[in-house]
Amino acid sequence: MPTSRMVGWSVAVCLWVFCGSAAGQLEYSVLEETQRGVAIGSVTADLRPSTAALSSRNFRFLSSHNEPYFGVDLPDREPADREWLCGAKVACVLTYELVLEDPLELHKMLVHLLDANDNSPLFPEGDVQLHIPEFLMPGARFTLLNAQDADEGSNGVLSYSLSPSQHFRLDMGSRVDRSEYPELVLEKALDREERATHRLVLTARDGGQPARSGDAQVTIIVVDTNGNAPVFGRTVHRTKVPETASNGTVLFRVQASDPHEGFNGEIRYSLSNSTQAKLRHHFHVHSRNGEVRVAASLGPPETLLEAYIEARDKGAFGLASTTKLLVELTDVNDHAPEVNLLTLSSPVSEDVVPGTVIALFSVRDEDLGPNGKVICSINSRSPFKLKTSFDNYYSLLTDGLLDREQVSEYQVLIIASDGGLPPLSTRRTLTVSVANVNDNAPSFLQQQQERFVAENNGPGASLGCVFAQDPDLGKNGLVFYELLDIISEGQTASSLVAVETSSGAITAKTSFDFEQLKGFCFQVEARGGGIPPRSAAVTINLFVVDQNDNAPDILFPLPRNGSVPMEIVPRSARTGHLVTKVVAEDADSGSNAWLSYHVSQASDSSLFRISTNMGEILTAHLILPTDAIKQRVVIVVRDHGDPSLSSSVTLCMLFSNSAFQVLPDFEDAWEIGGHLSTQNLYLVIALACISFLFLGCVLFCVCIKLSQSPGCCSQSCCHSPEELRYGRKMALHPCMTSAMIDVTTVERLSQTYFYWASLGLGSDNNSFLLREEYSAADLRNVATGVGLNLPISCIQIRNRKGDHTNVNVMVSKFYGI
Repeated sequence: MPTSRMVGWSVAVCLWVFCGSAAGQLEYSVLEETQRGVAIGSVTADLRPSTAALSSRNFRFLSSHNEPYFGVDLPDREPADREWLCGAKVACVLTYELVLEDPLELHKMLVHLLDANDNSPLFPEGDVQLHIPEFLMPGARFTLLNAQDADEGSNGVLSYSLSPSQHFRLDMGSRVDRSEYPELVLEKALDREERATHRLVLTARDGGQPARSGDAQVTIIVVDTNGNAPVFGRTVHRTKVPETASNGTVLFRVQASDPHEGFNGEIRYSLSNSTQAKLRHHFHVHSRNGEVRVAASLGPPETLLEAYIEARDKGAFGLASTTKLLVELTDVNDHAPEVNLLTLSSPVSEDVVPGTVIALFSVRDEDLGPNGKVICSINSRSPFKLKTSFDNYYSLLTDGLLDREQVSEYQVLIIASDGGLPPLSTRRTLTVSVANVNDNAPSFLQQQQERFVAENNGPGASLGCVFAQDPDLGKNGLVFYELLDIISEGQTASSLVAVETSSGAITAKTSFDFEQLKGFCFQVEARGGGIPPRSAAVTINLFVVDQNDNAPDILFPLPRNGSVPMEIVPRSARTGHLVTKVVAEDADSGSNAWLSYHVSQASDSSLFRISTNMGEILTAHLILPTDAIKQRVVIVVRDHGDPSLSSSVTLCMLFSNSAFQVLPDFEDAWEIGGHLSTQNLYLVIALACISFLFLGCVLFCVCIKLSQSPGCCSQSCCHSPEELRYGRKMALHPCMTSAMIDVTTVERLSQTYFYWASLGLGSDNNSFLLREEYSAADLRNVATGVGLNLPISCIQIRNRKGDHTNVNVMVSKFYGI
């Protein structure tokens, strides 16, 4: 059959000649030359998938041959010729792979091509011519050519027959390898004068049904000289040679003998016509010494080459004999394994379970025996493993969990090594990409974050942004932000801040005041774009940063009714005597609220100093008689903000060892402190003496009047002692004269001091500095301090303009009428 013929059958669903299945393996048998379109097996019946499943699972029919020869539901194939596909092999088997995906399955299919008797026996050289001397005795044997039949088994077993002849008969000779060949046996002596030429027909018939036959004509020429043909010492010569034997390699040397002398005994060697034409170019025979050398590549290993060497003498008719050469080719490990990838699932989802089939491949080594045994392995640093399916088929499986966020692509190195010495190996790298699934939620770098904003910001001011990262790809990796509307500090988060959906930018929706809102917290949720969506939240602690927008607030001392606060300082006060303490506070915080106290102006800057941190006003040295009785000091309270803000308070200091009944006027200009002259000192002493004398006279007159008049204090002009705290003023009785005493309390000082000062009667501005709650005995002391001897019920307290730190005590005196 011509070698260009294309072959194949359809593996259909209904009929098969023979079917056998093993685990993952299907076997079918079919006769060669079967007509196209004939079904040889049922894949659906053997694998048990439905016809629809074959299509949905991407069923594939793979072949390792140059031509597929077989297919699934492909009726337009050509018939196959076994001899063209497999040559002289005893078994002709074609291997195919059936691949199903989702899940990945591999099935091996073996198709055995059975031999049909489609070839007739053939004599390679056609007709045969023999020269036989007439003097040979009966029984002489002459070797005839073997016929060849490409069929195998009984179809290739030949039997020979010879046309009838009275001089010759046919007999079968046997070689050492148990092969037979036809021999022509002389039955009756030849007579050249009687008949010079004999023509016979040799017929070869095979054992097929029906039998086929081939003929060759044997022509015998009777000669009258050179009666002996050369004789080989052995009928069969056998040797082994590596398949890689180079040209010129000596296989063996044949030797034949001829008893004749001269030209009749001179022998020449050559390849016999019985040698197949396709083998002739593989060997070279030296014509004189009989050396047989390699002339071309001998072919694949474990092949037995059969050739015939002819020894012919140089006589007139050239008598010849033949010997058989058997050359067995041994395998050499000269082929590296081949890795044939059948299918690869890439990319593979990162959530596949361990044991999932990723790839299927086969290995092949053209060498035989141990040289062709292949072992596969992969690099151990990948989450994959190899599993043998059957007969040099391997599947690549996952051997652990995959995580695209850690490794997005694997380079799996497959190493295929054979068992030769030295071993040959092949490396092939498979690229396995990991497909993304939405298995990661967005994540923030910190679960709690802090943001700061300066107070008095404008609406829309940026407060920074939040950023969450989702390691997934594509839509699964998109992140959207949303403000969770929780209540913080009595307000909803959405009323204070806003979050941009795509960028996570945070902006203020209102202006913040540190004194009202020092900070608050809210949550921002990051949501991924995958399905189902995954989310995470971050807590933002927003702190309002204080700005120096509040000046210090002086709490003590405070002006009263527009008057300057006054402090009485004993002239006997020592250095460091605490005069008073300035108390202030600042609504700001931090350094903006750190206050320092300074003396800004003073009548005499050397008299007083102030504690910078505490605000305590202290005497700087002993008070001298020459120091002015009235001093004015301006205290500045300054914070540490940038820029710094300040407040000031003016204090009046009065030097005296006793309480004044009439307070001096401090509204005049600043007095310049200095030493009194001697004349002024004497004048002051004289005025003081006159004043005391006048006061004594007045007190004497009052006592006389009181002793002459009955008590005239009515119940209506008397009040309870509790009114002393609040400075209630009572209406004057017609029989009374009154004196007004100012009582000043200090409630904010950590230590409270009080002083008694007295001025002459006749003034309504006699002032006292008192402390805490006052009992009846305390009020009598108040009256006694101004030289009055009155019942306590005649003293009333009046509050001046609601200032609880100022208490006016009005003392009424009786005068006789």
